Formats: sequence, structure tokens, C-alpha cells
Amino acid sequence: MFDSSLRHGGVGASVGARSLASIPSLPAAVAEFVKAAAEECKPSGVHVVTGTPAETANILAGLEVEGMVKGCPNMKTGKCGSRRAWLARTDPKDVARVESKTVIVTKSQRDTIPIPAEGVKSQLGNWMSESDWGSARRERFPGSMTGRTMYVRTTVTDSPYVVASMGIMTRMGTPVLNKLAEGVEFVRCQHTLGSLVNSWPCNPEKVLITHLPDARQIMSFGSGYGGNSLLGKKCFALRIASRIAKDEGWLAEHMLILGITNPQGVKRYVAAAFPSACGKTNLAMMKPSLPGWKVECVGDDIAWMNLTAKVTQGKLRAINPENGFFGVAPGTSDKTNPYAMATIRKNTVFTNVGETSDGGGVTLTDWHGKTWKKGSPTPCAHPNSRFCAPAAQCPIIDPQWESEEGVPIDAIVFGGRRPEGVPLVYESFSWKHGVFVGAAMRSEATAAAEHQGTDDFFTEQNFKEPLWDFLTLDGQIYSKLTKESTYTFTSRVS
Repeated sequence: MFDSSLRHGGVGASVGARSLASIPSLPAAVAEFVKAAAEECKPSGVHVVTGTPAETANILAGLEVEGMVKGCPNMKTGKCGSRRAWLARTDPKDVARVESKTVIVTKSQRDTIPIPAEGVKSQLGNWMSESDWGSARRERFPGSMTGRTMYVRTTVTDSPYVVASMGIMTRMGTPVLNKLAEGVEFVRCQHTLGSLVNSWPCNPEKVLITHLPDARQIMSFGSGYGGNSLLGKKCFALRIASRIAKDEGWLAEHMLILGITNPQGVKRYVAAAFPSACGKTNLAMMKPSLPGWKVECVGDDIAWMNLTAKVTQGKLRAINPENGFFGVAPGTSDKTNPYAMATIRKNTVFTNVGETSDGGGVTLTDWHGKTWKKGSPTPCAHPNSRFCAPAAQCPIIDPQWESEEGVPIDAIVFGGRRPEGVPLVYESFSWKHGVFVGAAMRSEATAAAEHQGTDDFFTEQNFKEPLWDFLTLDGQIYSKLTKESTYTFTSRVS
């Protein structure tokens, strides 16, 4: 793998794996975690990521040299041949979240999922015992980074692609290390690609994404793609965060947040929970067709919601903890989402999308790197192809999108993808009824995960925990909301 500092004169601090103490930028607790990860995975060196533009450009340039990404020629800045966008093509076996190999490790199975009848597989998540996890870890992680560099940022990883992507999705580098130096707690995220397979490093046969909520730790092996490797997303922001939220009295939800202003200038904020690839990004960046209305985007995927009186004055408030968009590319166009199209025109990493040639006589190349023509039996882009772009580039980003207090939530929507059998939009009778409807909803499976069943809500921990959290909000906030504040929405967009 590519080491930006050693091969291109790089920026940031790079040392041998045994010299971590010589990096002054690492706070003591972080250094201890990184040292343990290095001793286990045996990288050839350790690079502390600073997050500067020069460093990011250096890492991406190295990835291009290695053939891991390709600079998009029709998105050049025109200055010194520098790139505005990058294209990655993954191994065909490494294209989506692998839920069947995503587990949560706790002392008791009941802490993770309801205990199913004997011989019945749970539909609400995967639990692994501590002893089984110990065996799985010993089989995978020791020496897994041999010959490669370990990068230290919001995660320790041996994937420069992950570093580049998480540099967009998270707030990282020196400001974060300064905060950690103050002694704040952090989630320990450890990712390794495992064995090298073909031109895209991965080990699909041994993929395992493990969550240890008691230790506030995530360990991912064998995948270089998306939610399996970008551990700040579903792994942290939903699964581990939902446990932290339970302990501290807030909510971590798979929800977009948007602000709607009517022609009279009254603004309301709405949170909406849809499974992946069911239209969250398109709704979060909606361009209203009604005259005088305005929509602004706070976030398109994750909402952390708080009702602590000291913070919220009795109002449910929400923040978007992410710094970027990791959106599904298919279905995104100037017609369906012009604001997303404007967002991704620079500083964007594309994964498994089709590619157009530059200049006259435009040709198309599919996500396998082969010439593609209209009418071909296979799609040009993978159904779960993605764009990774900074949220600050969105033309309708809400002025309060980075507010530490969060925005006040006036309505909650539960939705999904169903072609028939249910109304397009319907209103619940009460807060409790709205919670019941949201908890019972099912949505068609999408390409965002490998399974072919249906997606349910409330699956990040034992069903009773988030269900109870929502029910207990009734007396605290429902009296402050209008009767129309709980809706369900069904997408029929194919």
C-alpha cells in the first residue's frame, strides 16, 4: 500500500511502528490505542494524518500511482493538471455493507437482540459471544497490516482510500487531536484490509465488522468499501452511538434533517428515517415546486437528538454528526437532485460509477473498467455506487448545520420503499401510534446491503431499547408538537 510521506515527501508525521512515543501530536490515550493496534497488526510504519489539503492531495496522488483510484479527466481545475474528483473501482465482491458479517459483541445476547427460538435466525441483528469474537480476532488481525502503512486519523487503517474518504466525511486531523489531548473520550476504530486480492485490496471470505459497545470499540477486517470500512458512519454514528445515547439519555437515529420555510417566512425542521437507498438524500436536498417555499439541508443520513432541558429548553433538538455526504449515485441527476449534482462537482470521491471519456466522441466505461454501450445487459454503474462529497459544498446547506445546540425538530417522518400495498403518505393518530407505525414498517431491500430480504427499523440494538426511548418522549415533547407531526411516507421511485 501507498505511504504518502515516504514515497512523495509527504506531510504529517510518519515513524516506524515501534516509535510511536516520538510523535508529540498523539495524546496519551490515543498513543496507547495506536500502539496496541500496531503491535497486533504489525504495519511497516505509522502515519499520523493531519488533514491538510496538501496531505490529502498527496494521498490521492499515491492512490492513483498504485492504480487504486483514477483522477477524473473531465473534472480538472485547469491549473497544473490538479484533480477535482476521483474514481475508485472496487473488487466485485466488495460493493456493499455486509450485514450477515456485521456483529455486536456483548456479554449477554439479550443486550443486543431479542433471543430467537432455538434453530431460528434473528432478523434484528447478529450477536457474537465474547469467546467466539476472541477466536475470530486471533484468526484475522495479528500481522494483518504487514508490509503496509497504518494511518492514524479518526480511525487507524491501512487503507489510503479510507483516509481520503473519511477526510471528507469527518472532522479530523490536528483540531481533533487537540480536543483529544484535553482528555475527552473517543471510540476506538480499527480497520484493516487483510490480504491483498487483485487490484482492490480486500479479503471477502473473511470479512467481519465487529462492534464492542461496552469497550466503545469497532474492529473491521477484510473490506475496503463503504460502511464496512468508513467506520465513522453506520458503525459509530448509529450502532455504537445508539449505545452511548442509551447510557447518556439521547437518541442516535438513521434520519435526514431538513429545514422548510413557508412563504410567510416561518421555518420548521423535520427529521425523516428511511433505510439506505430509499431517497433520504433527494428529500434532504429537495427543490420545492411550490412558489415561495424553501428547503435547506442539515444532513442526509444521521441525526443525533437530545432532549436535555439544559441544552434544549424542553425542545427536541438534532445535529448532523457527519461532515460530508456518502450518497447513492444511481437515481441522482439534474432532474431528481440538482443540488446534489452541484455538490459533487469538485473534491469528490466516486466509487463504482460509470465513466465518460473527455473530449469529442464520448465513450462510456462501466464500473468494471470495460467499454459500455446503451442496451448492454449489465448496468454501467453498480446499483450501490457512491459519491463522497463535503457537505459544505451543498448550495442549500442550512446556516445552522454545524450548530452545537442542534436544530429544533417539529416533525418526524418514517418512510421506505414499497411499490404497492400501503398509501403513499399517511398520518398517525398520536405519538404512540406513530412510534408503532414506524417500528412496524418494512421496506424493500436495496443494493446498499448484500441481503435480499426487507429492511426494518430499530435494528441497531435490542428492539425494546429504541422503542422504549421513543415511547418515553411522548409526555416530554408530544404536547409541544401539532397533531400532524408524525407521518409515514412511502417511496415508489424505482
